[in-house]
Amino acid sequence: MKKELSQGLLLTSLGSFWWGFIGVIYFKYIEFVGYIEVVIHRCVWTAVSLIITTFFFSKWKIFFFIISNKKKILGLFLSGFLIFINWAVWIYAISTNRIIDASFGYFIMPILSVFLGYIFFKEKLNQKRIFAISLVLLSILLLLIFNLKSLPWVGIIVGVSWAFYNLIRKKINVDTDIGLLIESLFILPFALISFYFVYKNGLNNFSFDNPGLSLFLLLAGPMTVIPLFLYVRGVELSGLGPAGMIFYITPTLQFLLGYFYYGELFSIIKLGSFILIWIAVIIYLKDLYETN
Repeated sequence: MKKELSQGLLLTSLGSFWWGFIGVIYFKYIEFVGYIEVVIHRCVWTAVSLIITTFFFSKWKIFFFIISNKKKILGLFLSGFLIFINWAVWIYAISTNRIIDASFGYFIMPILSVFLGYIFFKEKLNQKRIFAISLVLLSILLLLIFNLKSLPWVGIIVGVSWAFYNLIRKKINVDTDIGLLIESLFILPFALISFYFVYKNGLNNFSFDNPGLSLFLLLAGPMTVIPLFLYVRGVELSGLGPAGMIFYITPTLQFLLGYFYYGELFSIIKLGSFILIWIAVIIYLKDLYETN
């Protein structure tokens, strides 16, 4: 049991580190390509990567079972739209020096998920969790009142889209990787059509004339799929509680990279808002630890 827990914590940590550090460095490095083409490559090569892994793990029976269920397909269509919004806005944040704002979204996401669980699944809220949710709402209100022009809307969209994505995925309850494959296949035609127009206007960086860059852009798929597999497997071995705590490695690293490495601006109002978020996170994690 301890061995499984240790393995789970290690895998979850690796997945969170990948999202928070390696993913940021990679997508920041290729920002010169333009965020629209980067989003396209992420969508296309994620679908290709998942098709390969589905063959490798022999999961096509699960795939066909899921697509035969109309309710699950509708749910995956909606979650596919949300994951596309999440990917697109996050890459936009990376490309426009708003990594700190994006980290805001991942800090508030688990607490938003608690709120959504209360609304849609009638999950009980204790006083500590109500207080944590109130602090999150207060932090957003603080930015709206005093600093509307620099409202971290990218972070809010990232956090809300990811929270609702998790809500839908919990409702339909399908394998994580196969569900993501189906979502990616819904997105794929739009990504290919978009790439056609990018190519037609001569704005593409992906071409056979530059194989080095093209291969590097192809990594957008594995960069999405690998941390997902690490994190999900870690959750299976360690449980949701410990994994939820470890997930905060992701926004913490994003924040540190944005502020110290990429030199993003951080106003006093944003600092005050983030302090409220961090207090809410500490209260939430402490309560999560005490109740598990």
